[in-house]
Amino acid sequence: MTWKITPIQHNGTSRLKVEFENIPALNKKIRSISGALWSSTLKSWHLPDTVESRTQLNLFDPRLELSKTENDEREKNLSSSGVTSEIIEALKQFEYYLQSKRYRANTIKSYKDALLSFLKFWLEKPISELDVQDLLVYNNEYIIKHKLSASYQSQIVNAIKLYFATVQGSKMDLLQVHRPKVPKKNPNVLSKEEIKRLLTSMINIKHKTMLTLTYACGLRCGEVLNLKLNEIDSNRLVIYIKDAKGGKDRMVPISLKLVEELRDYYIKYKPKIYLFEGITKGEKYDERSFQSVLKQGIKHAGINKPVTLHWLRHSYATHLLDSGTDLRFIQELLGHKSSRTTEIYTHVSTRELKNIISPFDTL
Repeated sequence: MTWKITPIQHNGTSRLKVEFENIPALNKKIRSISGALWSSTLKSWHLPDTVESRTQLNLFDPRLELSKTENDEREKNLSSSGVTSEIIEALKQFEYYLQSKRYRANTIKSYKDALLSFLKFWLEKPISELDVQDLLVYNNEYIIKHKLSASYQSQIVNAIKLYFATVQGSKMDLLQVHRPKVPKKNPNVLSKEEIKRLLTSMINIKHKTMLTLTYACGLRCGEVLNLKLNEIDSNRLVIYIKDAKGGKDRMVPISLKLVEELRDYYIKYKPKIYLFEGITKGEKYDERSFQSVLKQGIKHAGINKPVTLHWLRHSYATHLLDSGTDLRFIQELLGHKSSRTTEIYTHVSTRELKNIISPFDTL
């Protein structure tokens, strides 16, 4: 089986065009990747050109993805693809370790895939013999050569350091393992006027409520979709976000205006368990469908920017900062572990910039 990944510009956004043999099981796997869309124009699948997409696609070997059961079948396929029994055992032990440390399922998968990428590169070399020089070669001859991102490289390093810290008799000197310089990019933000245009362009009450809640509370996509009815306290005017990123719980305030919108939505749709459910009652709304909702809303609002759901969260934080909210409170509202993460919004806030007078104006 052959497949090909090509970076492209599609409808004004950076995408990854994915071409492979037309096999139903492979189509199903591609559809499971966040942001995957089929283009009748391109006659292929395409994904957002992001670190997350590249991470998932990097090791998407069609020979491995046809398994119908989880662990046993995956191990068989790994063996049939040429992966040694030593690597298979290493991955099993690494997963066992990560589970004991209570890492999340998505993190475990990402770390295992990252480690597998490195070990497959040195397929013929015993794991115990791998050292920092081997990692240096891998970085240059694989990651940089294939133009993979610095963020992906950093994830590889995290997985390797964590794994080799548990290997007895390893030659990998962890003190010499370096992380790449990751470019510091400012968050993408919509103006209040653009947010208003987006929300007022939504005709469907459910779709409008989903986007409104995302912006009004600065929630992540997964936090919106995982939100249950009993986690909304209209009396205290708060929403309880349970087991969010990093395993943390937090509370975010909601306004009476938002409560009224949520009540109108509830009366019409009457969800059973999750606040936003799909066609089947009791099952949460699909992430790809949510992304499609935003895409259509952006189109109807006439906003010519490659907006993602996370832009709404960035906009929420920036607009709070613009209005004078203390950075420490914003950190708590967003659920950031470090204040340094929240400080990125100071680079896009216009609150202080408005007070700066250009020397041109005093001529």
